[in-house]
Amino acid sequence: MNKPTLFGYGLTTKAIAKRLGGGCIFFDDKTQEPFFDDDNNHILPSSFFDPKESRLEVTTPSLPPHHPLIQTANNLMSEYDYFSKEMPFSIWISGTNGKTTTTQMLEYLLKKRGGVAGGNIGTPLAELDPKAPIWILESSSFTLHHTNIASPNIYLLLPITPDHLDWHGRAEEYEADKLKPLLTMREGEMALVPKGLNLPKTDAFIVEYDSSEFLADYFSIDISKIKFKSAFLEDALLALSVTKTLFDEVDYETINSFTLDNHRQEETRDSLGRLWVNDSKATNLDATIQAVKGYDDRFIHLIIGGEDKGADLTPLFELMSTKEIKLYTIGANSKKLARLSKEYNIKYISSETLESAVNQIAKDRENGDVALLSPAGASFDQFNSYKHRGEEFLRFVKKI
Repeated sequence: MNKPTLFGYGLTTKAIAKRLGGGCIFFDDKTQEPFFDDDNNHILPSSFFDPKESRLEVTTPSLPPHHPLIQTANNLMSEYDYFSKEMPFSIWISGTNGKTTTTQMLEYLLKKRGGVAGGNIGTPLAELDPKAPIWILESSSFTLHHTNIASPNIYLLLPITPDHLDWHGRAEEYEADKLKPLLTMREGEMALVPKGLNLPKTDAFIVEYDSSEFLADYFSIDISKIKFKSAFLEDALLALSVTKTLFDEVDYETINSFTLDNHRQEETRDSLGRLWVNDSKATNLDATIQAVKGYDDRFIHLIIGGEDKGADLTPLFELMSTKEIKLYTIGANSKKLARLSKEYNIKYISSETLESAVNQIAKDRENGDVALLSPAGASFDQFNSYKHRGEEFLRFVKKI
């Protein structure tokens, strides 16, 4: 492999350099003065990049289209494009919410057949085994935007709602990037996509779905034999649809033994036996909508708030106005949440902090209800990460 110029000194590009034995050139926004790392890689400020001196550039996915490095590059590739020639049979999974869980579920189902997972899930393609028969790749909209050569054999697109608009610019551009793999897929290859999207012309076999029931019926899967509910049920059905398609297999025992990640509708009980749900990973609108739907058979005390990057929360409030629910707002967008609560006539308390919200709920609640942390926003206004937020939530609950 030719050594490319690498944009961004991050997980993806470092893994590529390591695969190539070091000695690569990086251009990085955070670098003020040029330096060499322990692998003899030369890291320079982004402003030092001269496109005339580079024949091939590979970017970290997070650099947006308007970034000067992206704008001036003449031979830009994504990580996926760079490894396209050695990529085995591949299944790409994307969507606004749930793609990590679906990727993990599918890896769990295909482990016995040699499947390995990577991409946005945490393992760069440079660290995946090229001799593995199947790559299962969680694919972000950032990566898909920069990818023009590589193509999946199966593409699973989970439901999408506008996200990362500070990066993509418009909702239409975000949707187009999510649908971009269809442009290069070939006849006989399958894509599962939500109904109602503006599909481009493609040679792939498209299955448009609108519900878990549709997926179960189309792929002859018995929903009653699956333990998961709500959004996780759909994740499981999408994963099982792949094994059904490839191997005519629906392994209920294996899928039901899959354990969800922490901080995704993670249930716990306090000293009085009352139910608390840690859904701190719900950093966007769609994730919180799914959480509310999943617990709408009881009264919900919802802790919501954080950094929403200007997202339109109207669909969430339209849903909540039809439910038995009370809000406890925290974080940077508390004033916005208060305004929407008044507009949709939803009871709320401006809790400001997570600890205050937990303590207020502990005093307010009755038997049979549920306390749900599902913020619909990023955590960085008050926490180090969504994991930190979830861990603090559980710590406060244990103190009750």
